[in-house]
Amino acid sequence: MRAVVFSEPGPSSVLRLVERDLPEPGPGEVRVRLVRAGVNPTDWKRRQGPLVHAEVTPGQDGAGVVDALGPGVEGLAVGDRVWLVLAQNDRAYGTAADYTVQTSSQVIPLPDDASYDLGASLGVPAVTAHRALTSAELGPSRLGPGSMSGMTVLVAGGAGAVGNAAIQLARWSGATVVATVSSQEKASLAAAAGAHHVVNYRAGEPEAAIREVSPDGVDLVVEVAPAENIGLDVAVTKVHGTVAIYANNGGDEMTVQLRSVFSKNLRFQFLILYTLDAALLRAATEDVTAAVAAGALRVGEAAGIPLHHFTLEQAAAAHDAVESGAVGKVLISLSEE
Repeated sequence: MRAVVFSEPGPSSVLRLVERDLPEPGPGEVRVRLVRAGVNPTDWKRRQGPLVHAEVTPGQDGAGVVDALGPGVEGLAVGDRVWLVLAQNDRAYGTAADYTVQTSSQVIPLPDDASYDLGASLGVPAVTAHRALTSAELGPSRLGPGSMSGMTVLVAGGAGAVGNAAIQLARWSGATVVATVSSQEKASLAAAAGAHHVVNYRAGEPEAAIREVSPDGVDLVVEVAPAENIGLDVAVTKVHGTVAIYANNGGDEMTVQLRSVFSKNLRFQFLILYTLDAALLRAATEDVTAAVAAGALRVGEAAGIPLHHFTLEQAAAAHDAVESGAVGKVLISLSEE
């Protein structure tokens, strides 16, 4: 089978397309023939970091068809359409390959009407968004129609992959959604995702614009750039509000004025998927799959997230596109649907 690998950290030029033996699933494992693989910022960041394995195939996300089952696997069958989550977490070989072997708990049935493009776009973005949306002190622990009724959610970076998923999942769950963006192009994408109100933080007064929508403050902020946005976040959250932080865009340190957060009883929820409790991960995959089945979670420009397809031979270019901030979702096409 074909696989993209790297055996030393560095720029995208360290990625090589090679032939490898077809992997065999062991007990509790599933082999998946991949149709699409998703590319996320974590892929190029891990490629540049310390090398944990002698050889690595990048890729946390993907979608395809169950090809073989190891002993003891239940609930899946050969031929099932599936999506993958955290495929390269604690493993050397991820989804930038024709086949991958994964623990069965990381192989999730893909609803019949969902495309493989959508399946490969779920993993990191949708599960991150789910954890952020379920972290509010007075909010729900699960998502679904009506679970966030009466809540107002502010999504920072509403045109990003996590921001897009957060908008769609919050809207499906009944929240009022406000998104911040940096341009008119991104404003159009956030609106297409379903944001009720879109604020260009580079024009006018974003605090006043958010307060106009939610005079008492928002219940929850889904935050991608805390170092830059923390002042705005504290200003627009209500008492017992929550700021859920999932990335460090714009800087590695943030400073808060303590009295201002004390006075609001604010909660800060920092999150990353790789150490997420298994029960939280399972809840996220179940709710995300339910949203997909309901048609509430979509991809493509009409859903506010344009798709950019690359071949496996173009994996380095796909990594470069994500690293340079491509707007939308970058996917690697491995075979026809």
